[in-house]
Amino acid sequence: MIATMKTILILTVGGSHEPILRAISGVRPDHVCFVCSGDDPATGNKGSYVQITGKGSVIKACFGDEKPTLPNIPAQAGLDENQFEIVEVSADDFDDVYQEVTGWLGGQDGVRLIADYTGGTKTMSAALAVAALDDERVELQLVSGSRSNLVKVESGAEYVMPASVEASRFARQLQRALSSWRRFAYEETLAMLEAMRPPREADLRGEYQRALDLSRGLAAWDRFDHAGAREILLRYRTKQGALWPQLYGSLDLLPNAERGEPIRILDLWRNAQRRAAQGRFDDAVARLYRLLEWSAQWMLRTLTGIETANVPADKIPAGLTLTPNREGKYQAGLFNAWALLAEYGGERERAFWAQEKERMLDHLKRRNQSILAHGFKPLTEQDWHEFSAWTEQALLPLLLSRTVADPWRIKVLPPQLPVGIQIAPE
Repeated sequence: MIATMKTILILTVGGSHEPILRAISGVRPDHVCFVCSGDDPATGNKGSYVQITGKGSVIKACFGDEKPTLPNIPAQAGLDENQFEIVEVSADDFDDVYQEVTGWLGGQDGVRLIADYTGGTKTMSAALAVAALDDERVELQLVSGSRSNLVKVESGAEYVMPASVEASRFARQLQRALSSWRRFAYEETLAMLEAMRPPREADLRGEYQRALDLSRGLAAWDRFDHAGAREILLRYRTKQGALWPQLYGSLDLLPNAERGEPIRILDLWRNAQRRAAQGRFDDAVARLYRLLEWSAQWMLRTLTGIETANVPADKIPAGLTLTPNREGKYQAGLFNAWALLAEYGGERERAFWAQEKERMLDHLKRRNQSILAHGFKPLTEQDWHEFSAWTEQALLPLLLSRTVADPWRIKVLPPQLPVGIQIAPE
């Protein structure tokens, strides 16, 4: 025999008992949580909890009656003492209601949860509805019926109806997930989207799939998987191409074995900026180090044919010491690569070396003292700002002066990855 899931109804309690009773009879829950107001701190008037725990006659059969003639709501609904509980809140304090309800919902597990926001103050109803929207386990409903005016539903004409919340709940969840794009945390967005329940409605499901794929593609791009990023993002070129033309232009070049190396170097600069935007300054500076090294390696190879992994002995200038490795190959690290480039490159490279050699050394020393290099010192935001400012003012112009030529024809830096989804109009 298959055990049925326990059903718990949580509802707000206000001045009218009829919709509360109708909600309980419509759901027939195993347990009820009444969200009730406490005593008014200014007047001392009793809160709605009296309708749940009050003894004797505590509820007026009609609003205009002089005296209460009916027992409390659990008695009228036939609930035993172990079938209900109270969450007491401040009637007009949204934060208090929301926090109390959210905390209560968080303590429920393995049950069917239904929230009814018909009763209570407007604040209590609104806070319960928002708390329910934030928890996709919760089914939301209200008691409605025919009306002769805008004040209330006619007594005896009430019925329970589910609230249409899929679009609202999805919009809230999607907005929350996509907010991580502002920090370039595409993997975080992806994890949140994958944890969501895909919407049933076709248009919403398409929006969900688009957000999922764009996040997945940008996450791949951010971890240097440019081929994987291109495979995913090309599916959306028809819609996104007009909004992201430069991004797609860069994406076409990045995986290209022949023309893609300089754009990958420049893309590393954008990647370093993203790490700094996240406060990860050691990671950001480590990328600048690699950018500086890679720039020298690429220009040395393209301008002179010299590979830093195997420098010909007759190309080692006087005053530069390179020690052969176990295979007898002379290899040049970052600083020596720039020395070789100054020796065999063009006038621009020689001028750069003469003007920037000492400043380069200062930045390299700080990087070498960091935890991600050879030391134990965490790098600061100031360290990043000084190194990145020098990179932007001195190194990148030199690099762009070389990438502008054939066959690369790269005249400007690639754009930064987006911080928000834009959808092209139909």
